[in-house]
Formats: sequence, structure tokens, C-alpha cells
Amino acid sequence: MKITLVKKILADGSPCQKCADVLNKLEQSGYMARIDEILVADERDSESAGMKIAKNLNVERAPFFVVARDNQAEQVYTIYLKFIKEVLQQQQSPVDEAKEILDNNDLDFL
Repeated sequence: MKITLVKKILADGSPCQKCADVLNKLEQSGYMARIDEILVADERDSESAGMKIAKNLNVERAPFFVVARDNQAEQVYTIYLKFIKEVLQQQQSPVDEAKEILDNNDLDFL
């Protein structure tokens, strides 16, 4: 499973407050380690990675999460609590947990 978080930079260059709140909640809960990629949707740059993915997925809200699972269509979550409940708080099978550990490039804990 790959989880991408898309956060927004407003047209005036300031960070989106809701995005900052979500990032803070992820850090405090320890879930930030489960986020594989963070993209920025910069309102000043329609070609920014976050703006492109938002357009491709027809998402008009930020922040949002894109969850890619093997052999399944990507799922988009625009509601933080729903994302936490349906994705991060689900029990992982031992095989999925082992795959996630092996896919992690930071193996300092061994």
C-alpha cells in the first residue's frame, strides 16, 4: 500500500491552515511514518505535482489522501477522520506488515 498526502499552498504563498492541522495531527498520533509521499498543490502553479494529481482525480479540497493498494483502484480521502478509520486503523495482516517493513528504506531499527 502506498499513501500520498496532498497539501495546499494558497495563492498568497501561505500554507493552508487545514493542511497544517492535519500534518500536526499525523505527527502527534505517530501516523506520519505511514505516509509515503507528500505532494504540494500550489495554487500559484497549476503544474505543481499536487495540482496535477488533484486535477487528474477531480479533487477540489485539500488536504487529501490517495491510497494505492495492489491490484485495486486508487482511493481518495478528503476527510481526515474517515481516512484514519478506514486506512490507518485497520489491522494489517502479518504478510502486509512484513512487506511494509521490507519496503521501508530506513531499516535503522534492525
